[in-house]
Amino acid sequence: MFSRYRKSSIDKGAPATVSAAAAVAPPAGLPSRAPLASLKQNAAPPIAPAQAVAADKDKKRKERLGSLKVELHKRLLENLNLSALEHASEADLRSEIADISNEALAELSVVLNKEDRSQLYQELYDEVMGLGPIEPLLKDDTVNDILINGPHQIFIERAGKLTLSDITFKDEKHLLRIIDKIVSAVGRRVDESNPYVDARLQDGSRFNAMVPPVAVDGSLVSIRKFKKDKLKIEDLVRFGAFTEEMAAYLQAAVATRLNVIVSGGTGSGKTTTLNALSSFIDDHERILTIEDTAELQLQQTHVGRMESRPANVEGKGAVTQRDCLRNALRMRPDRIIVGETRGEEVIDMLQAMNTGHDGSMTTIHANNARDAVSRLENMVAMSGIEMPLKAMRAQIASAVNLIVQASRLQDGSRRMTSITEITGMEGDVISMQEIFRYERLGVAPDGKIIGRFNATGVRSAYSDRFKQWGYDLPATIYEPLP
Repeated sequence: MFSRYRKSSIDKGAPATVSAAAAVAPPAGLPSRAPLASLKQNAAPPIAPAQAVAADKDKKRKERLGSLKVELHKRLLENLNLSALEHASEADLRSEIADISNEALAELSVVLNKEDRSQLYQELYDEVMGLGPIEPLLKDDTVNDILINGPHQIFIERAGKLTLSDITFKDEKHLLRIIDKIVSAVGRRVDESNPYVDARLQDGSRFNAMVPPVAVDGSLVSIRKFKKDKLKIEDLVRFGAFTEEMAAYLQAAVATRLNVIVSGGTGSGKTTTLNALSSFIDDHERILTIEDTAELQLQQTHVGRMESRPANVEGKGAVTQRDCLRNALRMRPDRIIVGETRGEEVIDMLQAMNTGHDGSMTTIHANNARDAVSRLENMVAMSGIEMPLKAMRAQIASAVNLIVQASRLQDGSRRMTSITEITGMEGDVISMQEIFRYERLGVAPDGKIIGRFNATGVRSAYSDRFKQWGYDLPATIYEPLP
């Protein structure tokens, strides 16, 4: 027995800070997308009696384990010395949890098989040291996103596809305790007066939560998991995100210090693309990154990272991306990379691109290259700076050289669907030319998108620049496929 982790008789009544246990609910099926006629013709056969008995038995088993976990968690709160847990090794803590649980099970005259006992110990450990029911999802490298819609509905994304998991919280109170555990660890709070919060988990994953009364049917939580593996251009080519010819063009564009915007929707792979493009930056350049939540994983030696900060409870202490960008301009950067441009910092970003910080990069939410330019115009207008439309567009045309469009297709795959150059102004309109595009040809029987990458036949406006910098790309990469 590791008694140093037990509470003394004096502190038995200390307030508990660990979240309540979660009961595991039986899996719930997703609604079918099949047509109504198809459902009638192909109605599922009735469940066999043996299957119904097995399902009922499994349901009762989970309910029993859930009730036991609630009771054992109370015992842990009463007996564990929480202040000493920070200095305990994982092996010691697991042993202590097992000892306390065994004592409680003996008192309750409960007998469990080895599998159920092991599962119970693991879930109790996750409650004490982790984030309860979602801890296994955070450890699962195949899961990209965890989306919680109230305590009884948790969706996960794997390979671009959303599925409903069989993991649940015990109730809304349990979910709120896990949320509070996350935000309190980073000095934030979330309650009725401040019902939403952005935070970063210990492993770097991005966390967002909205709680009642704003979230009507239970707290809404979104976790974008942090990728530990740094994907390189070669990896993205192998995965089919784009072709070797497009990679050669992008290498020349980044190395010759063109200003690049990566455009796309939510979950389309903008940050992954930006990370991969940054691998073409020379290792001797000084790079400053600015993000709301630090996600970029640059591979260079000389990198300075900055992260914005929201206001505190009193409404003070906020540090915006624009504040970071203004300071970055005084830090002698060779390149500035903004994780995402979505507000008034666009003014400073465009000025930086126009005033000697060539090769800067950022991402933006837009559906295509032309929409990305319109978004830039709207953000400039909303920043409060009054500027004639032609002057605004001239500023954008002068600052931005290249727009890379990333998209997530309906089969879950991510593709670089367009590479477009901004070539200047024609009257009051920003002139653009597409160099590469993804052509959709159809859908396979298994739902996979059939398509191909193709050149448009337009020669790059920066070909001479590439050649001067030592990147003499063959003319064949601009030739379209038959």
